Amino acid sequence: MKLFPRLFLAHLLAVLVALGALLLVAELTLPGVYQHHVDQMVRAMGEPGRALRPDLEAGMRGALTGALLLALPFAALAAALSALLTSRRVVRSVALLGQGSRDLAGGAYARRLPEGGRDELTDLARNFNRLAAALERVEQDRVALIGEVGHELRTPLAALRGYSEALSDGVLPPAQVAPAVAREVRVLERLAQDLSLVSRAEAGSVDLQIEATPVQALLDAARERFADVYAARGVTLRVGGSGAWVQADPERAGQVLANLLHNAARHTPPGGTVTLEAVPAGSVVALTVRDTGCGIAPAHLERIFERFYRVDEARTRGEGSGVGLTVARALAQRMSGSLSAASCGEGSTFTFTLPRAAAGLTRRPAGQVNPMQ
Repeated sequence: MKLFPRLFLAHLLAVLVALGALLLVAELTLPGVYQHHVDQMVRAMGEPGRALRPDLEAGMRGALTGALLLALPFAALAAALSALLTSRRVVRSVALLGQGSRDLAGGAYARRLPEGGRDELTDLARNFNRLAAALERVEQDRVALIGEVGHELRTPLAALRGYSEALSDGVLPPAQVAPAVAREVRVLERLAQDLSLVSRAEAGSVDLQIEATPVQALLDAARERFADVYAARGVTLRVGGSGAWVQADPERAGQVLANLLHNAARHTPPGGTVTLEAVPAGSVVALTVRDTGCGIAPAHLERIFERFYRVDEARTRGEGSGVGLTVARALAQRMSGSLSAASCGEGSTFTFTLPRAAAGLTRRPAGQVNPMQ
């Protein structure tokens, strides 16, 4: 059955129930109301009045019943109009929602529904539009990711093809080609690993070993790991100290710091300085990496955390996969921390925060015992 007949029957049933209830109440209450007036008329008319008493009562009941019956067609008409208006509004909204759903299923993620009104149907249209916008963003990200991955794969694959042709033509000896091929293969492996990690980190499926960790241990490990790298580039690495403790996965926190120090080393000219220090700030500890490089323009500060986004597209792509900062921010957020960037024109500052912890207090989440490599 269509919506209009169902609404009309429901409205008509409500009208009939209301009229029946009104008639019942009138029969039970009105005799007491007009009884006094009938008695006065009977006394005033004497004996003839007593003979008219049944007719007076029957007339009043008949008038009441006739009035209610006369109102029934008008009530049915009002019910029909109400059902018609309601059904048209609902059917129109459902039809738009149905068509919009079919468009979404067909890939038309730009489809939106009108949001005029303040009722539940408007809320439904608004939620549909939010869903469509979310799906549109996901589709845009998917298309962009495919293009970006293809772009990142193009360089090492072109190099491998060149080496393969040179080897086949005898232009280069195998001993000279082998190291170059191995290098390009490592680039591909790094890209595959980083893509896998960033997807799982953004989805919140990276296993972590969260425990109370001394900040000084993180700083010392970073200094030891990057001392030779910075010395080879002619950049001074300064590492501060801290007696604070944080709740973190030591391996993943070290991975975030490693990414920040790698970036700082690449963008700091010889003779420059990179400073790594930890500053307790309320309930968190802020680990900052400051460099004396060229800085980052304000328009790029947030976008540098996007996958494959590069401030300088002309920069050599062999230095990283382009998702390092994306992975670093995702890992920081998974450890209930944050990662942000700031720049005032000269140099950049990356701030990595982690929640503070009591010294020696260890917490290992159940079921998370195998950190991803």
